Amino acid sequence: QVQLAESGGGSVQAGGSLRLSCTYSYSGYATRRNCMGWFRQAPGKEREGVAAIYLGTGIGTYYRDNVKGRFTISEDEDKNAVYLQMDNLKPEDTATYYCAPIVPHGGRGILDPQNVLDPWGQGTVVTVSS
Repeated sequence: QVQLAESGGGSVQAGGSLRLSCTYSYSGYATRRNCMGWFRQAPGKEREGVAAIYLGTGIGTYYRDNVKGRFTISEDEDKNAVYLQMDNLKPEDTATYYCAPIVPHGGRGILDPQNVLDPWGQGTVVTVSS
């Protein structure tokens, strides 16, 4: 099983920045995934993928269109951590943010939440005011 711990959320005004952190660990016979992602869920809306990264490659990052140029996903393999730098935040970025291992499926986009097969963590709340 994978354990996930997200942190770094908070309340900011539009145009502000936040850096989310996620540490992960595997126990037992859990399968280590080589792709991690950030997802978010706003109140009353479905969960959506935000960004993904293939671990240890230095390349292979993916973003949903409306965060491109504003969000940056990165990783620290030594710390088993994934980060999401969020700049120029907008009110529509308000949501609970989750990190999760991704199992890419050929018939779906990499940011499809259905690619997450492990239990979701608690998430971290981001609130952006106008």
